[in-house]
Amino acid sequence: MAPAQTPFSVRRSGNELPAARLDLTGPHAQSLEVTALDAHTQERGPSSQTTRQPERQQEQTPEPAHDAKAGQAKPSSEKQTWRERFREHWILASVAACVLLVALIGGVAYWLQARHFESTDDAFVAARSFSVAPKVSGYVAAVPVSDNQHVNEGDLLARIDDRDYRIAADQAQAQVAVAEANIANIDAQIDSQQAQIDQAKAQVAQAEAQLQFAREEADRAADLVQKGAGTVQRAQQTKSDFEAQQANTSRTKAAMIGAELGLKVLQTQHKSAEASKQQAEAQLAQARLNLQYTNVQAAQSGRVVKLSAAKGAFATAGQSLMMFVPDEVWITANYKETQLADMRPGQPVDIRIDAYPGRKLRGQVDSVQPGSGTAFSLLPAENATGNFVKVVQRVPVKIVVYDWPSDIPIGPGMSVVPWTRVR
Repeated sequence: MAPAQTPFSVRRSGNELPAARLDLTGPHAQSLEVTALDAHTQERGPSSQTTRQPERQQEQTPEPAHDAKAGQAKPSSEKQTWRERFREHWILASVAACVLLVALIGGVAYWLQARHFESTDDAFVAARSFSVAPKVSGYVAAVPVSDNQHVNEGDLLARIDDRDYRIAADQAQAQVAVAEANIANIDAQIDSQQAQIDQAKAQVAQAEAQLQFAREEADRAADLVQKGAGTVQRAQQTKSDFEAQQANTSRTKAAMIGAELGLKVLQTQHKSAEASKQQAEAQLAQARLNLQYTNVQAAQSGRVVKLSAAKGAFATAGQSLMMFVPDEVWITANYKETQLADMRPGQPVDIRIDAYPGRKLRGQVDSVQPGSGTAFSLLPAENATGNFVKVVQRVPVKIVVYDWPSDIPIGPGMSVVPWTRVR
């Protein structure tokens, strides 16, 4: 490429020097041109500076215009590039727009659906689990169950050595037999006494008859003596017989009364023997119960957990052998009190178990506790003392599940997330 030539003329002391041409090429072309102009300006003085300044401004003015055109050209090229890109990837852009539209519609639908539910992550499975303990002491003879085993009502959980309790039951049975024999003996004595009473009554009747005859004899003898037909001896004899018969009658009556009192004594002894028999029977019943208590059985269906019993170990009455979790379990959801405005028993609930995310259960609200959880805690809050800071309380809500799955273990304490439809 030919080097650029820039003509310029120099004036000195009013005379114009002939024009010269310089080859201005390379990066120093502009600086050389400016240097030449400055030299010419210095020779002319201040007037020349005033005269030449507009020329320099005129020469420098087109450059920004050129830059503005370049700036205008660049955005147009970029805009053209985006259009070309959109034309090249119109399928991807359409898919992205459809995905965005679907996401927007799904978000709106989710919000419209979720606003009808109340949920909480402060929920867990609850059950009335209890400790299984023997009622009698003794060595553990057998433990036919294992950890986490499911048992039915009446199944044997553990067995205590029952030999001592069998002996106690036999002794109680013997005491009952003794009491029954005493009762039988007293009954026989009562029958004998009753016969003696009958005999005494007969003797009294006989004595009264003889007394009546002796009275009549004495009266006849006394009457004959008065008439002079009888002797005084006869009269005295009949009177003596009469008095003797009176004494005999009194004796027989006393004997009859004694027999009757003896019957009452026997009857009292009979009642005492009956009481002794009842006591012996109660002891027998207790001995039999203790014998039954040696077999620790399941009171209801459930699972054995935290098994601590071992064969050969000595167990005292009340000592825990294992924990028992019944099959009847439910969910306790601690909702905030601000979530209970529309919550009522019978509302459907969708439940997700944290341990099994893929399993969803269905149930319903059974009841709402009439009070917050802190009100029934071991140390309830005393809001009447000190400074008060209002805190949203949680209220336990009992949720029953329609059908618990049988193929997975679910027990108390496991976390769940319930969704209760309240609207």
